[in-house]
Amino acid sequence: MAQDFFLDVRFHRLSPELEPYFTALYSFDVRCDPGAEIRDFLHPEWSTMRFFVRGSPPRASFVPEPSELTGPFPVSGPSSRAIDFSLTSARIWGLGLLPLGWARFCQTPACEIADKIVDGAKHPALAPFRQLYDLIDAYADDFDAVARKVDSFLLDMDLSPVPAQEQILACQAALRDPAVAQVEALAARVGVSRRSLERLCARYFGFPPKMLLRRQRFLRSLATYMLGHKGNWSKALDGQYYDQAHFVREFRRFMGMSPTAYAEMPHPILDRIIAQRMADHGVGVQTDLPTMLRYGGPKPQTPRNRVPCLSAD
Repeated sequence: MAQDFFLDVRFHRLSPELEPYFTALYSFDVRCDPGAEIRDFLHPEWSTMRFFVRGSPPRASFVPEPSELTGPFPVSGPSSRAIDFSLTSARIWGLGLLPLGWARFCQTPACEIADKIVDGAKHPALAPFRQLYDLIDAYADDFDAVARKVDSFLLDMDLSPVPAQEQILACQAALRDPAVAQVEALAARVGVSRRSLERLCARYFGFPPKMLLRRQRFLRSLATYMLGHKGNWSKALDGQYYDQAHFVREFRRFMGMSPTAYAEMPHPILDRIIAQRMADHGVGVQTDLPTMLRYGGPKPQTPRNRVPCLSAD
């Protein structure tokens, strides 16, 4: 397992017209010694497309499944479980897809690839984005050029409203609100019946509303722990948990291990991203973002946003 490696994570801002559809565009550059491997875990997130344009694709799987080698264009569906991944030197571009983006561009119900990793070059749901791989690969050594080309490509897509747009946006906003703890309250915020909410969430969010609320509660707790209460899970617990035992059961469900086991294992990539966030005094965590940006903050790329390339020791 590599202990000393170069890591550069950059956030690239998309045009405002694209913000309702995509979480973020980012690049992720890692370099380590030949034969060395870096292992970490991605936390539950919305669907994310990843484009491996340099180096080798990773081994990855949703816990507790054994990891498998992915292709150069792996796409993870909306997730309620952690992704265990291992990689060597690589340059990766990532584009997160919000529920409204799924509704606008993907014909397959999101629940069909929830907690799955599929080949974006072959799966019919990702057909509108297949040209992105060649576009990114052609300009891979010029970060600014890739960002401009991707932004332009996405702006040329059909951005007209979808029939359920108002309900999708209302549901996403309600899920961000810690005060919304019950399915009935979520349905009231969205302005639909419980049965209609079930259909809406399965089609565009990937999971039943109860699971989405559980996931948000868990992610708030995990973010609080990662950013300020490492070593003390009790202080990180969201107020919706009955007690610590309740949280431990949920942690095992989402991460495939106990909180103690997770705390004791190395997190070489996330620890470096979080260290830079603390140095930059970032704003509060946004659980809608991909894991690689969630703890680093969605800030425009500047030299200070490059993650320090220091030894893990």
